[in-house]
Amino acid sequence: MSETTSITPTRPYMVRALYQWIEDNALTPYLMVDATADNVQIPTEHVQDGRIVLNIASRATGNMSMENDYIHFSARFGGVSQEIWVPLTAVMGIYAKENSQGMFF
Repeated sequence: MSETTSITPTRPYMVRALYQWIEDNALTPYLMVDATADNVQIPTEHVQDGRIVLNIASRATGNMSMENDYIHFSARFGGVSQEIWVPLTAVMGIYAKENSQGMFF
């Protein structure tokens, strides 16, 4: 492999794989996000200790898109629909609510 070859980060692939595994097993995927990271668009009133935990289950979100750079979806907070943008670099972990199985970065 040459030095000029760019390898994509593994984090987006791991997040997508764990999300699918959690959903396939009828569990609830939670995403822990560094709320202080750049370009995070989240409901700040739910941030605790610089972090927010988001329920990203397909039944709780709309228009979910997990790209290599961002996770984007809409969700309701206090009855109000909001657009959520999370850069993959701000993802601290993804795990199942019911048994805490997942991965932290």
